[in-house]
Amino acid sequence: MSNPLKDSGKPLFFPVANKDEIGFSAPDIRKGEAVRLAVRSLSAMQKEALVASARSGAVWRLASDEGAYLDGQDEAPCPLAFFTTGMVASTMNEVLALAEQRKIAIGGITLIQDNYYTMQGSALQGTMIGGARNVELEARIKSDALRETLTQLVCDATIASALGGLMREATESHFTLSHNGGAIETGRALPIGRPALADPGDRFDGARPAGGDWSGLINRNGMTPQTAETTSYQGSSLAENQDRTLHVRGICTLRDDGMKEIEQHLYNPRGSIFHFLCEEAPENGGKGRAPDAASYISAGIGFCFMTQFGRYAKIVKKPLAEYRIIQDTHFSLGGASGGTGKPGETDPVETHVYLKTSEEDDFARTALDMSEQTCFLHALCKAELKTRVRVTALEAAEAV
Repeated sequence: MSNPLKDSGKPLFFPVANKDEIGFSAPDIRKGEAVRLAVRSLSAMQKEALVASARSGAVWRLASDEGAYLDGQDEAPCPLAFFTTGMVASTMNEVLALAEQRKIAIGGITLIQDNYYTMQGSALQGTMIGGARNVELEARIKSDALRETLTQLVCDATIASALGGLMREATESHFTLSHNGGAIETGRALPIGRPALADPGDRFDGARPAGGDWSGLINRNGMTPQTAETTSYQGSSLAENQDRTLHVRGICTLRDDGMKEIEQHLYNPRGSIFHFLCEEAPENGGKGRAPDAASYISAGIGFCFMTQFGRYAKIVKKPLAEYRIIQDTHFSLGGASGGTGKPGETDPVETHVYLKTSEEDDFARTALDMSEQTCFLHALCKAELKTRVRVTALEAAEAV
Protein backbone atom coordinates (compact mmCIF):
# COMPACT_ATOMS: atom_id res chain seq x y z
CA MET A 1 0.00 0.00 0.00
CA SER A 2 1.37 3.43 -0.94
CA ASN A 3 1.95 6.00 1.78
CA PRO A 4 1.70 9.44 0.14
CA LEU A 5 2.26 11.43 3.34
CA LYS A 6 5.49 9.60 4.06
CA ASP A 7 6.63 9.41 0.45
CA SER A 8 6.22 13.18 -0.09
CA GLY A 9 9.24 13.88 2.12
CA LYS A 10 7.49 16.91 3.62
CA PRO A 11 6.92 17.41 7.35
CA LEU A 12 3.35 16.58 8.36
CA PHE A 13 2.76 20.12 9.65
CA PHE A 14 4.52 23.25 8.44
CA PRO A 15 3.92 26.97 7.80
CA VAL A 16 3.66 27.67 4.07
CA ALA A 17 6.44 29.94 2.84
CA ASN A 18 4.89 30.80 -0.54
CA LYS A 19 1.24 31.45 0.29
CA ASP A 20 0.98 34.32 -2.21
CA GLU A 21 2.52 32.22 -4.97
CA ILE A 22 -0.04 29.43 -4.56
CA GLY A 23 -2.84 31.96 -4.24
CA PHE A 24 -4.45 30.72 -1.04
CA SER A 25 -5.84 33.13 1.53
CA ALA A 26 -8.62 33.42 4.12
CA PRO A 27 -12.07 34.95 3.54
CA ASP A 28 -13.01 38.39 4.81
CA ILE A 29 -13.61 38.63 8.55
CA ARG A 30 -17.24 38.71 9.69
CA LYS A 31 -17.01 38.25 13.44
CA GLY A 32 -13.37 38.59 14.51
CA GLU A 33 -11.60 35.65 12.88
CA ALA A 34 -12.16 33.83 9.58
CA VAL A 35 -10.46 30.58 8.62
CA ARG A 36 -10.38 29.00 5.16
CA LEU A 37 -9.48 25.33 4.84
CA ALA A 38 -8.73 23.44 1.63
CA VAL A 39 -8.48 19.63 1.90
CA ARG A 40 -7.72 16.96 -0.65
CA SER A 41 -7.68 13.19 -0.37
CA LEU A 42 -4.32 11.52 -1.02
CA SER A 43 -5.59 7.97 -0.54
CA ALA A 44 -8.66 6.35 0.97
CA MET A 45 -7.86 7.82 4.42
CA GLN A 46 -4.81 10.08 4.05
CA LYS A 47 -5.57 13.77 3.58
CA GLU A 48 -3.68 17.03 3.52
CA ALA A 49 -4.96 20.54 4.16
CA LEU A 50 -4.03 24.17 3.74
CA VAL A 51 -5.52 26.36 6.46
CA ALA A 52 -5.44 30.17 6.28
CA SER A 53 -6.19 32.66 9.05
CA ALA A 54 -7.59 36.07 8.11
CA ARG A 55 -6.46 37.72 11.33
CA SER A 56 -2.80 36.66 11.14
CA GLY A 57 -2.43 35.97 7.42
CA ALA A 58 -0.65 32.70 8.24
CA VAL A 59 -1.15 29.56 6.13
CA TRP A 60 -0.36 26.14 7.58
CA ARG A 61 -0.17 22.77 5.90
CA LEU A 62 -1.61 19.98 8.07
CA ALA A 63 -2.05 16.24 7.44
CA SER A 64 -4.41 13.56 8.72
CA ASP A 65 -4.74 9.78 8.51
CA GLU A 66 -6.75 7.06 10.21
CA GLY A 67 -5.72 3.95 12.11
CA ALA A 68 -6.35 0.26 11.59
CA TYR A 69 -10.05 0.67 12.44
CA LEU A 70 -10.48 2.34 9.02
CA ASP A 71 -7.69 0.42 7.27
CA GLY A 72 -5.57 3.57 7.46
CA GLN A 73 -1.82 3.71 7.94
CA ASP A 74 -1.72 5.82 11.11
CA GLU A 75 0.81 8.17 9.55
CA ALA A 76 -0.83 11.29 11.03
CA PRO A 77 -3.52 12.11 13.61
CA CYS A 78 -7.16 11.27 12.99
CA PRO A 79 -9.61 14.14 12.27
CA LEU A 80 -11.27 14.11 15.70
CA ALA A 81 -7.87 14.62 17.33
CA PHE A 82 -7.55 18.00 15.58
CA PHE A 83 -10.91 19.19 16.86
CA THR A 84 -10.25 18.13 20.46
CA THR A 85 -6.82 19.75 20.30
CA GLY A 86 -8.22 23.05 19.07
CA MET A 87 -11.10 23.01 21.51
CA VAL A 88 -9.06 22.35 24.65
CA ALA A 89 -6.41 24.86 23.54
CA SER A 90 -9.09 27.50 22.98
CA THR A 91 -10.42 26.89 26.49
CA MET A 92 -6.90 27.17 27.90
CA ASN A 93 -6.53 30.56 26.20
CA GLU A 94 -9.67 31.82 27.93
CA VAL A 95 -8.83 30.35 31.35
CA LEU A 96 -5.47 32.10 31.39
CA ALA A 97 -6.86 35.39 30.11
CA LEU A 98 -9.75 35.38 32.60
CA ALA A 99 -7.43 34.49 35.47
CA GLU A 100 -5.26 37.47 34.63
CA GLN A 101 -8.27 39.78 34.41
CA ARG A 102 -9.64 38.53 37.74
CA LYS A 103 -6.21 38.55 39.38
CA ILE A 104 -6.35 34.82 40.19
CA ALA A 105 -2.82 33.49 40.57
CA ILE A 106 -2.26 30.18 38.80
CA GLY A 107 0.97 28.34 39.44
CA GLY A 108 0.25 25.48 37.05
CA ILE A 109 -2.66 24.08 35.06
CA THR A 110 -3.65 20.96 33.13
CA LEU A 111 -6.90 20.64 31.18
CA ILE A 112 -8.19 17.14 30.40
CA GLN A 113 -11.01 17.10 27.86
CA ASP A 114 -13.09 14.11 26.78
CA ASN A 115 -15.17 14.22 23.59
CA TYR A 116 -17.76 11.54 22.81
CA TYR A 117 -19.45 10.78 19.50
CA THR A 118 -21.89 8.14 18.23
CA MET A 119 -22.45 6.29 14.95
CA GLN A 120 -25.63 4.31 14.37
CA GLY A 121 -27.54 2.78 11.47
CA SER A 122 -26.97 1.33 8.01
CA ALA A 123 -24.91 3.00 5.29
CA LEU A 124 -26.56 0.97 2.50
CA GLN A 125 -30.04 1.83 3.72
CA GLY A 126 -29.13 5.48 4.21
CA THR A 127 -29.96 5.44 7.92
CA MET A 128 -26.43 5.73 9.30
CA ILE A 129 -26.01 8.94 11.27
CA GLY A 130 -23.28 10.47 13.39
CA GLY A 131 -23.90 12.17 16.70
CA ALA A 132 -22.09 14.19 19.36
CA ARG A 133 -22.49 14.15 23.14
CA ASN A 134 -21.76 16.59 25.93
CA VAL A 135 -18.11 17.33 26.62
CA GLU A 136 -16.37 16.50 29.90
CA LEU A 137 -13.59 18.81 31.10
CA GLU A 138 -11.38 18.36 34.14
CA ALA A 139 -9.14 21.23 35.20
CA ARG A 140 -6.25 20.55 37.55
CA ILE A 141 -5.13 23.94 38.80
CA LYS A 142 -2.33 24.83 41.19
CA SER A 143 -3.61 27.88 43.05
CA ASP A 144 -4.44 29.25 46.50
CA ALA A 145 -7.85 30.40 45.22
CA LEU A 146 -11.01 28.68 46.46
CA ARG A 147 -12.29 25.71 44.46
CA GLU A 148 -15.55 27.58 43.85
CA THR A 149 -13.61 30.49 42.38
CA LEU A 150 -11.63 28.20 40.10
CA THR A 151 -14.73 26.30 39.01
CA GLN A 152 -16.44 29.53 38.03
CA LEU A 153 -13.29 30.57 36.20
CA VAL A 154 -13.24 27.42 34.05
CA CYS A 155 -17.00 27.45 33.40
CA ASP A 156 -16.82 31.05 32.24
CA ALA A 157 -13.83 30.20 30.05
CA THR A 158 -15.80 27.53 28.16
CA ILE A 159 -18.48 30.12 27.42
CA ALA A 160 -15.96 32.79 26.39
CA SER A 161 -14.21 30.40 23.97
CA ALA A 162 -14.93 31.14 20.32
CA LEU A 163 -16.00 27.52 19.97
CA GLY A 164 -18.59 27.98 22.71
CA GLY A 165 -21.12 29.35 20.26
CA LEU A 166 -20.71 26.37 17.96
CA MET A 167 -21.58 24.03 20.83
CA ARG A 168 -24.35 26.01 22.51
CA GLU A 169 -26.40 26.83 19.41
CA ALA A 170 -27.64 24.36 16.81
CA THR A 171 -26.51 25.41 13.33
CA GLU A 172 -26.95 23.70 9.96
CA SER A 173 -23.92 23.69 7.69
CA HIS A 174 -24.25 24.91 4.08
CA PHE A 175 -22.72 23.51 0.89
CA THR A 176 -22.07 23.80 -2.83
CA LEU A 177 -21.44 20.70 -4.95
CA SER A 178 -19.32 20.30 -8.08
CA HIS A 179 -19.31 16.97 -9.96
CA ASN A 180 -16.62 16.31 -12.56
CA GLY A 181 -15.94 20.02 -12.86
CA GLY A 182 -19.56 21.15 -13.19
CA ALA A 183 -21.80 22.74 -10.55
CA ILE A 184 -24.89 20.71 -9.62
CA GLU A 185 -27.66 21.27 -7.09
CA THR A 186 -27.33 19.72 -3.66
CA GLY A 187 -29.82 17.14 -2.38
CA ARG A 188 -30.77 17.29 1.32
CA ALA A 189 -27.66 19.33 2.15
CA LEU A 190 -28.50 23.01 2.55
CA PRO A 191 -27.11 25.21 -0.25
CA ILE A 192 -24.84 28.17 0.42
CA GLY A 193 -26.81 30.24 -2.06
CA ARG A 194 -23.92 31.55 -4.15
CA PRO A 195 -21.51 30.02 -6.70
CA ALA A 196 -18.78 27.65 -5.59
CA LEU A 197 -15.26 28.90 -5.04
CA ALA A 198 -12.61 27.72 -7.51
CA ASP A 199 -11.48 24.12 -7.03
CA PRO A 200 -8.24 24.20 -4.98
CA GLY A 201 -6.75 21.77 -7.50
CA ASP A 202 -2.97 21.54 -7.42
CA ARG A 203 -2.27 24.32 -4.91
CA PHE A 204 -1.27 21.65 -2.41
CA ASP A 205 1.69 20.42 -4.46
CA GLY A 206 3.04 23.95 -4.75
CA ALA A 207 3.07 24.64 -1.00
CA ARG A 208 6.65 24.88 0.33
CA PRO A 209 7.68 24.70 3.99
CA ALA A 210 9.13 27.81 5.57
CA GLY A 211 12.72 27.44 6.70
CA GLY A 212 13.25 25.64 9.99
CA ASP A 213 12.69 22.29 11.66
CA TRP A 214 8.94 21.60 11.96
CA SER A 215 9.16 17.94 12.96
CA GLY A 216 8.33 18.75 16.57
CA LEU A 217 4.88 20.16 15.83
CA ILE A 218 3.34 16.68 15.82
CA ASN A 219 4.72 13.41 17.19
CA ARG A 220 3.33 9.92 17.67
CA ASN A 221 4.01 8.19 20.98
CA GLY A 222 2.70 4.63 21.00
CA MET A 223 -0.84 3.31 21.29
CA THR A 224 -3.59 4.59 23.56
CA PRO A 225 -4.06 2.16 26.48
CA GLN A 226 -6.79 -0.37 25.85
CA THR A 227 -9.81 -0.05 28.13
CA ALA A 228 -13.15 -1.80 28.60
CA GLU A 229 -14.78 0.68 26.20
CA THR A 230 -12.53 -0.35 23.29
CA THR A 231 -14.58 -2.31 20.74
CA SER A 232 -12.64 -1.60 17.55
CA TYR A 233 -10.69 -4.02 15.37
CA GLN A 234 -9.09 -3.96 11.92
CA GLY A 235 -11.58 -2.33 9.55
CA SER A 236 -14.37 -2.18 12.15
CA SER A 237 -15.34 1.41 11.27
CA LEU A 238 -16.02 0.27 7.70
CA ALA A 239 -18.86 -2.01 8.79
CA GLU A 240 -22.07 -1.43 6.86
CA ASN A 241 -24.14 -1.45 10.08
CA GLN A 242 -22.87 0.36 13.17
CA ASP A 243 -23.85 1.12 16.74
CA ARG A 244 -20.86 2.48 18.61
CA THR A 245 -19.54 5.30 20.79
CA LEU A 246 -16.26 7.06 20.06
CA HIS A 247 -14.07 8.59 22.76
CA VAL A 248 -11.24 11.10 22.20
CA ARG A 249 -9.22 12.69 25.01
CA GLY A 250 -6.98 15.76 24.90
CA ILE A 251 -4.60 16.64 27.76
CA CYS A 252 -3.41 20.25 27.48
CA THR A 253 -0.43 21.64 29.40
CA LEU A 254 1.79 24.71 29.09
CA ARG A 255 5.44 24.33 28.16
CA ASP A 256 8.15 26.52 29.64
CA ASP A 257 8.43 28.37 26.31
CA GLY A 258 4.75 29.35 26.44
CA MET A 259 3.46 26.93 23.83
CA LYS A 260 0.56 24.61 24.60
CA GLU A 261 1.20 20.87 24.27
CA ILE A 262 -1.79 18.61 23.75
CA GLU A 263 -1.50 14.86 24.21
CA GLN A 264 -4.31 13.19 22.31
CA HIS A 265 -5.63 9.72 23.18
CA LEU A 266 -8.06 7.74 21.01
CA TYR A 267 -9.81 5.16 23.19
CA ASN A 268 -12.54 3.96 20.87
CA PRO A 269 -11.79 3.19 18.15
CA ARG A 270 -8.38 2.52 19.65
CA GLY A 271 -5.61 4.47 18.00
CA SER A 272 -2.25 6.08 18.53
CA ILE A 273 -1.27 8.81 20.99
CA PHE A 274 -0.20 12.01 19.24
CA HIS A 275 1.42 15.10 20.74
CA PHE A 276 0.39 18.44 19.17
CA LEU A 277 1.88 21.88 19.69
CA CYS A 278 -0.45 24.88 19.56
CA GLU A 279 0.17 28.61 19.83
CA GLU A 280 -1.76 31.72 18.96
CA ALA A 281 -0.44 34.17 16.38
CA PRO A 282 1.12 37.49 17.49
CA GLU A 283 -2.20 39.21 16.72
CA ASN A 284 -3.75 37.07 19.48
CA GLY A 285 -0.94 37.31 22.01
CA GLY A 286 1.32 34.44 20.96
CA LYS A 287 4.35 34.04 18.72
CA GLY A 288 2.83 31.94 15.93
CA ARG A 289 5.33 29.09 16.23
CA ALA A 290 2.60 26.44 15.83
CA PRO A 291 -0.95 26.31 14.43
CA ASP A 292 -3.50 28.17 16.53
CA ALA A 293 -6.67 26.81 18.12
CA ALA A 294 -9.05 28.05 15.40
CA SER A 295 -6.93 26.42 12.69
CA TYR A 296 -7.01 23.06 14.48
CA ILE A 297 -10.79 23.31 15.04
CA SER A 298 -11.42 24.09 11.38
CA ALA A 299 -9.09 21.32 10.24
CA GLY A 300 -10.88 18.82 12.47
CA ILE A 301 -14.26 19.60 10.92
CA GLY A 302 -12.94 19.42 7.36
CA PHE A 303 -10.85 16.29 7.85
CA CYS A 304 -13.75 14.46 9.54
CA PHE A 305 -16.12 15.39 6.72
CA MET A 306 -13.60 14.18 4.13
CA THR A 307 -13.17 10.85 5.92
CA GLN A 308 -16.89 10.20 5.50
CA PHE A 309 -16.65 10.50 1.70
CA GLY A 310 -13.90 7.90 1.53
CA ARG A 311 -15.63 5.63 4.01
CA TYR A 312 -19.02 5.82 2.28
CA ALA A 313 -17.53 5.10 -1.15
CA LYS A 314 -15.72 2.04 0.23
CA ILE A 315 -18.84 0.70 1.96
CA VAL A 316 -21.10 1.07 -1.10
CA LYS A 317 -18.25 0.02 -3.44
CA LYS A 318 -18.53 3.04 -5.73
CA PRO A 319 -15.59 4.77 -7.47
CA LEU A 320 -14.56 8.15 -6.09
CA ALA A 321 -11.39 9.05 -7.96
CA GLU A 322 -10.83 12.49 -6.43
CA TYR A 323 -12.48 14.56 -3.74
CA ARG A 324 -11.60 17.95 -2.32
CA ILE A 325 -13.27 20.68 -0.28
CA ILE A 326 -12.88 24.34 0.62
CA GLN A 327 -14.40 25.17 3.99
CA ASP A 328 -14.93 28.58 5.60
CA THR A 329 -15.46 29.01 9.34
CA HIS A 330 -16.16 32.32 11.06
CA PHE A 331 -15.45 32.77 14.78
CA SER A 332 -15.74 35.67 17.18
CA LEU A 333 -12.66 36.55 19.19
CA GLY A 334 -12.47 34.97 22.64
CA GLY A 335 -14.51 36.77 25.26
CA ALA A 336 -11.46 37.09 27.52
CA SER A 337 -8.44 36.60 25.23
CA GLY A 338 -9.98 38.85 22.57
CA GLY A 339 -11.25 41.40 25.06
CA THR A 340 -14.87 41.31 23.87
CA GLY A 341 -16.34 40.40 27.26
CA LYS A 342 -18.98 38.36 25.44
CA PRO A 343 -19.73 34.65 24.91
CA GLY A 344 -18.07 33.10 21.87
CA GLU A 345 -19.98 33.01 18.60
CA THR A 346 -19.65 31.16 15.29
CA ASP A 347 -21.46 31.27 11.95
CA PRO A 348 -22.69 28.11 10.19
CA VAL A 349 -19.89 26.23 8.45
CA GLU A 350 -19.76 26.76 4.67
CA THR A 351 -18.22 24.02 2.53
CA HIS A 352 -17.61 23.73 -1.20
CA VAL A 353 -17.34 20.10 -2.35
CA TYR A 354 -15.57 18.91 -5.51
CA LEU A 355 -16.05 15.27 -6.56
CA LYS A 356 -14.66 13.32 -9.52
CA THR A 357 -16.37 10.01 -10.21
CA SER A 358 -17.66 7.98 -13.15
CA GLU A 359 -21.02 7.73 -11.37
CA GLU A 360 -24.01 9.97 -12.17
CA ASP A 361 -24.99 13.22 -10.46
CA ASP A 362 -27.35 11.39 -8.12
CA PHE A 363 -24.45 9.50 -6.57
CA ALA A 364 -22.55 12.76 -6.01
CA ARG A 365 -25.56 14.22 -4.21
CA THR A 366 -26.04 11.08 -2.13
CA ALA A 367 -22.34 11.00 -1.25
CA LEU A 368 -22.57 14.58 0.02
CA ASP A 369 -25.76 13.90 1.97
CA MET A 370 -24.40 10.75 3.61
CA SER A 371 -21.04 12.36 4.39
CA GLU A 372 -22.73 15.31 6.10
CA GLN A 373 -25.14 12.95 7.88
CA THR A 374 -22.36 10.73 9.24
CA CYS A 375 -19.81 13.45 10.02
CA PHE A 376 -19.38 13.63 13.80
CA LEU A 377 -18.41 17.29 13.74
CA HIS A 378 -21.24 18.47 11.51
CA ALA A 379 -23.42 16.59 14.02
CA LEU A 380 -21.78 18.60 16.79
CA CYS A 381 -22.67 21.79 14.92
CA LYS A 382 -26.32 20.72 14.76
CA ALA A 383 -26.52 19.79 18.45
CA GLU A 384 -26.95 21.94 21.55
CA LEU A 385 -24.24 20.65 23.86
CA LYS A 386 -22.83 21.50 27.25
CA THR A 387 -19.41 21.17 28.82
CA ARG A 388 -19.43 19.44 32.19
CA VAL A 389 -16.65 20.95 34.28
CA ARG A 390 -14.80 19.39 37.21
CA VAL A 391 -11.99 21.26 38.96
CA THR A 392 -9.27 19.78 41.11
CA ALA A 393 -7.72 22.60 43.11
CA LEU A 394 -4.17 21.84 44.18
CA GLU A 395 -2.25 23.70 46.84
CA ALA A 396 0.20 26.20 45.45
CA ALA A 397 3.07 24.05 46.67
CA GLU A 398 1.80 20.92 44.89
CA ALA A 399 2.76 19.89 41.38
CA VAL A 400 0.09 19.65 38.73
